[in-house]
Amino acid sequence: MTNTSSPIRVTFERLAQFITASMAQLGLPSADAAVIGRLMAEADLQGSDGHGVIRLPQYARRIRAGGINVTPSIKVVQERPGMALLDGDNGMGHLVMQRAAEMAIEKARVCGVAWVGTQFSNHAGPASLYARMPMAQNMIGLYFAVGNANHLPPWGGLDMLLSTNPIAVALPAGEEPPVVLDMATTVAAYGKVKAKAQRGEMMPLGWMIDRLGQPLTDPKRAEEGFLMPIGGYKGYGLALIVGLLAGTLNGAAMGSEVIDFNHDDTSVTNTGQSILAIDLSAFGDVDAFKARVDRLVRELRDSERMPGVERIWLPGEQSHDRRAHYEREGIPLAPALMAQLDKVALELGVPTLLTT
Repeated sequence: MTNTSSPIRVTFERLAQFITASMAQLGLPSADAAVIGRLMAEADLQGSDGHGVIRLPQYARRIRAGGINVTPSIKVVQERPGMALLDGDNGMGHLVMQRAAEMAIEKARVCGVAWVGTQFSNHAGPASLYARMPMAQNMIGLYFAVGNANHLPPWGGLDMLLSTNPIAVALPAGEEPPVVLDMATTVAAYGKVKAKAQRGEMMPLGWMIDRLGQPLTDPKRAEEGFLMPIGGYKGYGLALIVGLLAGTLNGAAMGSEVIDFNHDDTSVTNTGQSILAIDLSAFGDVDAFKARVDRLVRELRDSERMPGVERIWLPGEQSHDRRAHYEREGIPLAPALMAQLDKVALELGVPTLLTT
């Protein structure tokens, strides 16, 4: 079943331009289209290929069906010095979350710590994009979200009432790469299932089971089963808590209220997300903190390894290396995805990705 065709490589700049042009043709203001183009291309650049340009056909379909507001008025509905709640007006999640991250950073500079939640947002790509935004300002960033479709039942149940509900944490280091944890509360994010199907690959054992509890490895049969939580019942508990923090707290969808945006192009999803920014300078010397992170990273990496283990990795190191590699060699895109993107380009009347 494996697709043996070689991936096609494109530069970050070209990919961002293509997405930007597509979004502008779909009716988004040019500045907003550029923000989305950059953030979606960033997802592919860091290897989060289940949340990057692979989502463009789906976004385009929902926008054309009226499921997403292309000219949202993002506004503050609750605010105190160290917090805010944003109404995204059903805009693209990338725009809502960029605004939320900017507010959290601004407030954290004053308060030391700031929390900003969102309601009436949409899918925004990989969690780490937004945790990294405070990190770039010498802060620690934490991000929580309710996924845009339920793929997880409560532990021991069959009704899918929870989503992959991701969490990301980004901490700056000094000489070492930053420590960036980006994970779903399921063994795999559903975007990875979609990417496997796109590339014609099978899923590893342990990602999904069917409704009889048997392993499910064909991503094209994903709707016959559900994702598994990380760590068994503990992952179920974590998915619930993340959903309460990102959804219920913000007056956003949770549980049976979650709209499956894979099959419903017209309903407002009322997606909830939250971001927490912690200003390092509020806790002491920033450079000293980064030096301590470096020391701990090296201690972990240089610790004794089990037989057969070549290297101990820290969270975020592999995506850091992948980013550097893709910046040099180009971002790989599966031929099947390229065909879909060519179709989108034709429908929208924009140059294809490989047009020079």
